[in-house]
Amino acid sequence: MTTQATTAEPMNSSMRWVRWANLAFMLYVLLVAVSMVSSGFKWSVGEQAKTLFEFASHPVAGLMIGLVATSLIQSSSTVTSIIVGLVAGGLPVETAIPMVMGANIGTTVTNTLVSLGHARCKDEFRRAFASATVHDFFNLLAVAIFLPLEMMFGLLEKVSSWLVSPMMGAGDMSMKGLNFMKPLTKPAVEVVKGPLEVMGNMGGIVLIFIGIALIFVAITAMGKLMRSLMVGRAREILKSAIGRGPLHGIASGTVVTVLVQSSSTTTSLMVPLVGTGVLKVRDVYPFTLGANIGTCITALLAATAISGDYAVFALQIALVHLSFNVMATLFIFGIPTLRELPLKAAFFLGELATKSKMAVAGYLGLVFIAIPSTILAFTA
Repeated sequence: MTTQATTAEPMNSSMRWVRWANLAFMLYVLLVAVSMVSSGFKWSVGEQAKTLFEFASHPVAGLMIGLVATSLIQSSSTVTSIIVGLVAGGLPVETAIPMVMGANIGTTVTNTLVSLGHARCKDEFRRAFASATVHDFFNLLAVAIFLPLEMMFGLLEKVSSWLVSPMMGAGDMSMKGLNFMKPLTKPAVEVVKGPLEVMGNMGGIVLIFIGIALIFVAITAMGKLMRSLMVGRAREILKSAIGRGPLHGIASGTVVTVLVQSSSTTTSLMVPLVGTGVLKVRDVYPFTLGANIGTCITALLAATAISGDYAVFALQIALVHLSFNVMATLFIFGIPTLRELPLKAAFFLGELATKSKMAVAGYLGLVFIAIPSTILAFTA
């Protein structure tokens, strides 16, 4: 028995090291993939970049693109990493800002689907559905406040521009401190890019798709590895966070989401706990706001892969995501009247969903399909 125990410990330890090594490799793959999207965008579109994104130049259309893309992919980290790559390839920051806002809303579909697991018991379903949609309503309220401010005053663009200003070089716009990534990622990008050069501009489009596919693979694998490495630690933070006050809840939500690399996972963990009555919706509300902030880490990591003329803009759009979530949390949660609005809306929808399951389908169809599709059709 003793011999088995002693041999099991090194095995567990070695498996842990293998997982950490895989995680480091997947982070490298993510950085290479973002560089590929950036490089492919510059190569295939070049001077036509403005024409290509004219359809997204209206902020509301950009918002809907971010919302629909994230609703389909169910990962705001993936969508914002792709946006970072596109900005690095020449997509204007002002066009990308509403897309980042839309990504925040789209990621919350997972919670609603998880709440359907409690559909058999009315009381459980009411609580679970309210817990799932409080995140939606907070993000919808944040966009309703900050998108008009962005359209009128360029608030997030100015804040993020101020944050990146220390990194602007005297002669160019490249990030001095982060150029160490270029020697690491360039060889891998060149290996993929080389055979595609015979295809002309089409090769750039293929490179973009390869980059996007690799972003999917890397973020999915990183999420699984982080969960297997950190789930115990994340659960401990979770247990100690509940009932310690809103600030502790927001901080814990941020830390847990950084650990598991997915706000959908963090917030979905809360839904069954609220459904079964272990926690209250009001308890998990601050925690979900922390998840919004924690999910920004992926885009910030992705931005470190960029070098060249647009590097500072890639970092700027990643900081837009962080600034938006931090400012929305401070503003909405800091004002008692605004703080209560997402809770009231979630409780109301929870009651409605208990009376008719069609309310769930109607809500999902309206917010994530009908409204975005209609707006995109009109703006196009």
